[in-house]
Amino acid sequence: MSKRSATEIVDTTSKSARTIENASGSGSKRENVDMDEMGEFEDAWEDEIESDDEVIDAEAGDKEDGNVVSVLSLVPLVETRPGMDVDEVMPAIEESEEPAPAPNVYIPGTYELGKDEVLEADDSVYIMRHSTNVPWPCLSFDVLRDNLGDERQRYPATAYIVTGTQADAQSNNEVVVYKMSSLHRTQKEGDDSDSDNEDDDEDLDEDPILEYRSIPHLGGVNRIRAQPLPPSSPLPPVSQPYYVSSWAETGKVHIFDVRPLIESLDVPGYTYDKARYNNPVFTVESHGRAEGFAMDWASSGPSSLRLLTGDIHSKIYLTTSTPTGFNALSQPFLSHTSSVEDLQWSPTEPTVFASCSADCSIQIWDVRSRGRKSVAGIDSAHESDVNVISWNKSTSYLLLSGGDEGGIKAWDLRNVKKKGSNEPDPKPVAAYNWHKAPITSIEWHTSEDSMFAATGADDQLTIWDLGVEQDDDETGAMDDAPDGSQALPPQLLFVHQGQQDIKELHWHPQIPGTVISTARSGFDIFKTITA
Repeated sequence: MSKRSATEIVDTTSKSARTIENASGSGSKRENVDMDEMGEFEDAWEDEIESDDEVIDAEAGDKEDGNVVSVLSLVPLVETRPGMDVDEVMPAIEESEEPAPAPNVYIPGTYELGKDEVLEADDSVYIMRHSTNVPWPCLSFDVLRDNLGDERQRYPATAYIVTGTQADAQSNNEVVVYKMSSLHRTQKEGDDSDSDNEDDDEDLDEDPILEYRSIPHLGGVNRIRAQPLPPSSPLPPVSQPYYVSSWAETGKVHIFDVRPLIESLDVPGYTYDKARYNNPVFTVESHGRAEGFAMDWASSGPSSLRLLTGDIHSKIYLTTSTPTGFNALSQPFLSHTSSVEDLQWSPTEPTVFASCSADCSIQIWDVRSRGRKSVAGIDSAHESDVNVISWNKSTSYLLLSGGDEGGIKAWDLRNVKKKGSNEPDPKPVAAYNWHKAPITSIEWHTSEDSMFAATGADDQLTIWDLGVEQDDDETGAMDDAPDGSQALPPQLLFVHQGQQDIKELHWHPQIPGTVISTARSGFDIFKTITA
């Protein structure tokens, strides 16, 4: 599966950005990395090319259907003709009073890029869009809660994330806490020349700031997750732990306390005991040497945490917290027949969780059941591996799944058959085949219960809304467009491109509509006009 592959190291040649040196001092590689190479943000307006040649611009997409799919424009690269003198004076181009032709819409899969063509983002459909390169690719990350408030709409914005690296050697890997600040609004207002917007326009060119603290980590990080905190609750004080767990390629699951690292990013001069916090609070060794990718936290209070981990040998283990530490249970949950790919706790029932596997199934479990077997499931949920799932926190009977064949399905868990039943598998309430490569990540919107986002190995990040009604009686399948290309499903709101080998996405729970994604080329953080 593509989401597992160790991605190649990317060139992080610097553009203009303000980056703060890591004060943690951990990890030998950081000493040899140029500051401009670490956490460099790309200027959204730098190197903009204007051309009289054909430009396929991404305006607002299909206005009639409400889709904003064409978020990238196609621009020919500039070439120097053989024998052309550098100082040669080119004839002036006469200005024409004729209006420019209406731009065409770029739809993925309907146009093949030429040798000298590149895609550029149409920033009129982004309220905010920033990109950053990092020294090593990151397969996984999670959003950290902060004390800046909920439902934030003002700019510049600030976000905190935790991630883990896939370095060239096991000893060079790290768990990294990033603080992304000065994230200014980048939307272009078209022809609006109101003088009141002059200050806002100046903000568009200001560089965001990326600060970080890191912890040494033996082995590449397959997946990383932060402990859940209650909605609208503040970040715990520095005297209380804020746990993150990392699934290492060594087969171990480490639990770290990153609360002091966040404090050192926010409070100038704050120092912490690196000898203490650079080591895990607890390590789950139940999986032996079998690595894995599936992991999810649940919480019934600060001292009642539950961590599920699943490995490539089909085993799922539960680790619980106590007032004195953590306890890894020795008996695994066994019903899958192949690698466990993803895990999700129920948002309403503290003993229930869901899993998906390379055996094509989705299973529902109750930790109280005897024998550690699943209690219900969908045996043939997808045609191939089920890579990812997401449980809707607002409408608790809805579950999303993404498969290796590129399919996305939404399930009504009230229809899932119990184990031992002779009833056939339920039908999904919605199914989409827009992506043409394995789905690598999927997640419901944090507040809009009908919206979700997904990423695929076809380098697309898509935003959907199940609440959009269709024009006919179809159940989600898509017919071909008249020109032979794939038609746009009405539920597809937005397609974000520009990253290569996208691995994971998350909605920011405190900045509504903001999406963060990680790929081989680094991180993107953006908010669209549709979310």
